[in-house]
Amino acid sequence: MSQIDDYAKLRDCLKQSIDEKYREFSMKICQSKYPMLGIRVPQIRKYAKQIPLDKIEKFIKVCPLNYEEVLLRGFLIARLPYDNMLKWFDSHLEYIDDWSTCDLFCSAISKLIQKNKADFFEEKLIKLLSSKHEFTVRVGLVVLKCSYIEPDYLKYIFTEVDKLSNREEYYIKMGLAWLVSECFIKFPSVTMEYLLRGKMPDWTFNKTISKICDSYRVDARTKNLIKMMRRQKAHSTEQVACRFC
Repeated sequence: MSQIDDYAKLRDCLKQSIDEKYREFSMKICQSKYPMLGIRVPQIRKYAKQIPLDKIEKFIKVCPLNYEEVLLRGFLIARLPYDNMLKWFDSHLEYIDDWSTCDLFCSAISKLIQKNKADFFEEKLIKLLSSKHEFTVRVGLVVLKCSYIEPDYLKYIFTEVDKLSNREEYYIKMGLAWLVSECFIKFPSVTMEYLLRGKMPDWTFNKTISKICDSYRVDARTKNLIKMMRRQKAHSTEQVACRFC
């Protein structure tokens, strides 16, 4: 695999990988303010791996001009040692303005965070979730989903979901639904208790139910029961909970 040792060369590589049909498709599902070239994510990851480790921070300093460069910048930050990743983390939040750059970045850094859970929690996570900016909060929620769904953090997760339940931004509400649905998939009994007493508005609650039912990791019987909890239905959640248990 040849190395990419300067940013001009990187931009040439990106131009050579443009797929117009993929661009048209991506523009329908991603609403970034950055222009989109139309390059598949595996190819962007490949280019990120071709940049020498000792040049990564030099590349990160370059202001991205398009959606693909924002993605690639996030993948480069994820290749750094944990302390260096922290140094550049906040700067990358400024470029995240859609669900895909958010979620792919959070997934890329998840291994680093999993090895430094307590530190990242204190250094970054609490501040992320208290932000006024939609996608900064979304980053916090997706980081929770990727790295913190385990017994020691479930109580914190549910508390934060309650705190954020009054936020009206679409991608925060979707992030909440995704997070709680993943909690249910991994810890169904505890999460069922939360669903029965939680403060999620109807829309977010029902979206959580839908995401649980969309998962291949949930069996058909459980899906049939959980569907009955949708708040527009006449069935009571208490009745479903008893049958679930």
